[in-house]
Amino acid sequence: MTFKRIVLSFLTFIVALEMGASLISSLSEPQVGSQLQLYQTDLLVQASEWRGSGLPEAEVQQFRSAVFGKDALETATEQYLEVREASATGLARLQQIEETSEASDGSNLQLSATALAQQQQINQIDLRLGMVQAQRDQVTKAIQTWRQLADSASDEAIAADTLANLWQTPPVTQPETAAVIQARLSGWFRYSALKRLYSVNDQSEQLTQLEASESVIAERTLIKLSLVGILPSLGGLLGTAGLIALIGQRLLKGKETAILAIPEGQWQVPWDWEVIWQVIVGGFLFVGQIVLPLGLQVGLAAGQSFLLPDGGADAGLAIAGSLAHWSPDWTSDSLVIGLTSRGKAFYSLVFYGLMAASTLGVLYWSIKSYLPLPKDWFRLKLSGKWPLWGLGSYFVALPLMVVVSLLNQQIWQGQGGNNPILQLVLEERDPLALGMFLFTAAIAAPVFEEILFRGFLLPSLTRYLPVWGAIGLSSLIFSVAHLSFSEVLPLTVLGAILGFAYVRSRNLMSSILLHSAWNSVTMLGLFVLGSGSN
Repeated sequence: MTFKRIVLSFLTFIVALEMGASLISSLSEPQVGSQLQLYQTDLLVQASEWRGSGLPEAEVQQFRSAVFGKDALETATEQYLEVREASATGLARLQQIEETSEASDGSNLQLSATALAQQQQINQIDLRLGMVQAQRDQVTKAIQTWRQLADSASDEAIAADTLANLWQTPPVTQPETAAVIQARLSGWFRYSALKRLYSVNDQSEQLTQLEASESVIAERTLIKLSLVGILPSLGGLLGTAGLIALIGQRLLKGKETAILAIPEGQWQVPWDWEVIWQVIVGGFLFVGQIVLPLGLQVGLAAGQSFLLPDGGADAGLAIAGSLAHWSPDWTSDSLVIGLTSRGKAFYSLVFYGLMAASTLGVLYWSIKSYLPLPKDWFRLKLSGKWPLWGLGSYFVALPLMVVVSLLNQQIWQGQGGNNPILQLVLEERDPLALGMFLFTAAIAAPVFEEILFRGFLLPSLTRYLPVWGAIGLSSLIFSVAHLSFSEVLPLTVLGAILGFAYVRSRNLMSSILLHSAWNSVTMLGLFVLGSGSN
């Protein structure tokens, strides 16, 4: 064995340990999907206050039935209970892991923090459920829900006690009741509580202003609900029709002439498996996912320490602490958590830019001896039919990913982790921070990942595998590199669609367009849901 292979073997061992630890850690982390469903249900109850804006009553009722179903609050109750059940299952699993775990203090702290977040979500759902029950004239049940929450040592206890007092007979209000409602409730729940308060206190002027304001908000929320619900559904129907047409064409015309046919022999691969190993393991996984995050976290620790009055003396301790609690997931680092929203967005952008630069640098160094490359390698052409392949593949991906997501939810039951940027975008309100997150997800990530996984890895694997096998293996590596068990299945499917678009169009622009469209729509959907919840 050569010295180079010994080094690569050692790096592979380190990468396997770190990636394995990160994947195992993701098992105890909740998916952002539960939070998305919670926010979408919040939009549903908020939009249910829409009364038609002057439209004929028959049209209003027909529209409400189509959007909200027979009873919007009944639908919301079912959805809240579904999310609550998934959160309770995840919490029980975390508590079981904590009881049996012999992990280090850092791992136990992370488990405890995740369990606390799950419990807080359950408490927030109970607070919501109580309000929905009260609005459905199930006041006794609502008060019971709130009283149980008020007896807990949680952040929601004060709000729960306030609401229980407000709906009991006779109602009990305090001078701080309005302030508690304003501070601790949002959206439709704040409106419903204030409406009850103004009615109890016979504040007719404030009640009239509140109802007028809520009518405007409900109409805006209805538009947001349409954006995150109806438009993707229409896209999914279009994609389903396209998928059926493609399958029909394949059956009628055969695999040689159908659009779904995968051509062989597109690339002449001048390098062997060792170059692939060097780029993916040595460059992307070791340098990009281990060395770079560690270096950034150490640099951030040192930088923050030097800003303190006795920073020079404390810098060594800060660096040691950063090394002791280092994790490939940069969002879990306490130093990053302490940054402002713009700081996190900028850190994310810098990290991704440096990861792309370092990985592509290793890629260039690994293949420079083979330059000039044979035809069709890293092909980026603005001419041709790549927009049709990119957008067409996007619509076809919609119904496939819906099916995969439903299956994935059944497998993981709300656990398994997610890309940490998703949660940050969901909670973000700062336009500049959102712009940096969007640039990272919609431009930087698609360009870099398509060059690496579809431009380099997929064609390289065709030296040893048929094209369909290279698409499958490169997609699996693409999904595992995201370090979340719950994302392996959906990202493998998405990666296969990206690979197919590239193979058929022979132009990286098609897969970059598909990747960018997917990430952009996801980011915008998160922003709409997050803004609607407030």
